[in-house]
Amino acid sequence: MKAEGIQAASWLLIALPLAGAAILLIGGRRTDRWGHLLGVATSVASFAVGVAMFAQMLGYDAGERRRTVHLWDFIDVGAFNVGMDLLVDPLSISFVLLITGVGSLIHIYSVGYMAEDPDRRRFFAYLNLFVAAMLLLVLGNNFLILFLGWEGVGLASYLLIGFWQYKPTAATAAKKAFIVNRVGDMGLIIAIALIFATFGTIDYGPILGAGAEQAALASQLSTGTATAIGLLLLIGACGKSAQLPLQSWLLDAMEGPTPVSALIHAATMVTAGVYLIVRAGPIFEMSDTAQLVVTIVGAATLLFGAIIGCAKDDIKKALAGSTMSQIGYMHLAAGLGRAGYVFAIAHLIAHGFFKAGLFLGAGSVMHGMNDEVNMRRYGALRSVMVVTYATFGLGYLAIIGFPGLSGYFTKDAIIEAAFDKGGTSGMILGLCALLGAGITAYYMSRVMFMTFFGEKRWADDAHPHESPKVMTWPLILLAVGSVASGGFLILGGFAHFLEPVVGAPEHEHEFAFITGPGLATLALMVIGVAIAWRQYGARKVPLEAPEGSFVTVAARKDLYGDAFNESLLMRPGQWLTRLAVWFDGRGVDGAVNGTAAGIGGTSGRLRRIHTGYARSYALSMTFGAALVVAALLVVNVS
Repeated sequence: MKAEGIQAASWLLIALPLAGAAILLIGGRRTDRWGHLLGVATSVASFAVGVAMFAQMLGYDAGERRRTVHLWDFIDVGAFNVGMDLLVDPLSISFVLLITGVGSLIHIYSVGYMAEDPDRRRFFAYLNLFVAAMLLLVLGNNFLILFLGWEGVGLASYLLIGFWQYKPTAATAAKKAFIVNRVGDMGLIIAIALIFATFGTIDYGPILGAGAEQAALASQLSTGTATAIGLLLLIGACGKSAQLPLQSWLLDAMEGPTPVSALIHAATMVTAGVYLIVRAGPIFEMSDTAQLVVTIVGAATLLFGAIIGCAKDDIKKALAGSTMSQIGYMHLAAGLGRAGYVFAIAHLIAHGFFKAGLFLGAGSVMHGMNDEVNMRRYGALRSVMVVTYATFGLGYLAIIGFPGLSGYFTKDAIIEAAFDKGGTSGMILGLCALLGAGITAYYMSRVMFMTFFGEKRWADDAHPHESPKVMTWPLILLAVGSVASGGFLILGGFAHFLEPVVGAPEHEHEFAFITGPGLATLALMVIGVAIAWRQYGARKVPLEAPEGSFVTVAARKDLYGDAFNESLLMRPGQWLTRLAVWFDGRGVDGAVNGTAAGIGGTSGRLRRIHTGYARSYALSMTFGAALVVAALLVVNVS
């Protein structure tokens, strides 16, 4: 169905921040004075358009909420016909509001955070570029447009992570993120090619539609092909969402400015993989194997990230481990199919609020502590950074699942859905999610206590102070979302809103405040907080990290994820490269050079025969004739 009214102008969502990025990059230094204001204005304007589109959508019946906007014919080559088409439906509009809403708050916060940076204008250009690419990703009506946004997000993240490229660590982190994401992108490219080979199109409608279109999908797609496509899409999702085994780039990416961590690695980019799996849900539903692998990856990653977060003294890296873990919860829910799609997206939105608030809160702490990131140099900041402490505290309570806050509703729903899957797999997945909740309470309490409680451990030149209002007001608004978003989504009919896209669950889920998994989650949360208080709240925190156990040492080294990748991929790749260079030098070039040398040497020796004397040539001819005659005589006699 074609879009009407404001939805027909959905291209403005992308065009506004894209125009902002173009003006700031092309305008150069001439835009330094007002460039940051333009960056904020374009993001806020895009959010206003998104709100208007959402309001218009609510006026339609549930079955009428899928609208397409055809901009132009993008590719028309033989049977490969792709339009530059946008899709406005409940799933895409949910992401639009998250990207532009949280993104606008991060833009506003960045005005204060980057105030002293001489390249602030370029920073806002990159932020605008990222928002535009992310919006293209979620609004595209076919897999190619999604891929264009996917690659645009990768480019923007590379530019933002390496924004302070004069720091070798930042330049290295940007390159690492770019390369690891390209590995995942290859899986997505092959998946799109396989989709076209199977269906003859890459448009969402004929492939991911509902009703009669879904029946057509089932008739065209075999289980084996569905498994192959699903696993390839999962590879792409793992790269963008930092899931095992493509998670190694996320913690290093904290080298970028803190607003980058909030925008890319908390609220938007890392959620692209979850969006891809939910959007392609009908394909995954045709393969139990693909769905099971998605849940296994999610469960393993949520524990992997949580364990890493327990041992990091760098406040941003501790939160990065948390991001990895929380995205694991979303992947776990998405792998449960229709029983978990709504919970995956609900937790994604709630996570966008509280994790962005936590990252920006960490940036506020760093702003007042001379950019110090080591939590062992913090302590007792609650008395001098009251607003930051209060907003960070609400985000902390939300993520650990404190009753009544957003994480309590969304994460508990995922845990219950995992147990409801039934069988051995459901029990294992549920226990992993339950254990992850306890570890989350521990490492987030550790961050909270080391930063805001205990005694002062500041360096002599540190003079902590509250951040300016341009930074604290976004923190307050994100804290409100951290408190209210989860309950609003789970109890407010979000499942019915998404139903036209993800379908109705097989069993209607009604949130219950008292359940077995819920009580177990609450108990583990209390235990995790108590252990963290005993270790970091009630005791003096040493300025230097103790040696720790084997698990602690492994967690500090990211559970040897980099070592594994180096052993499995990097070093064999280096050896293969060296072998190829040797073979090219000694084999290919050697054969060519040897042949040339042999011909040259032979011709040099043959050239000596030609003396230039006629008598020598005559004598040679005489000997040759004699040999010919002798040969003829021998032949005749025999």
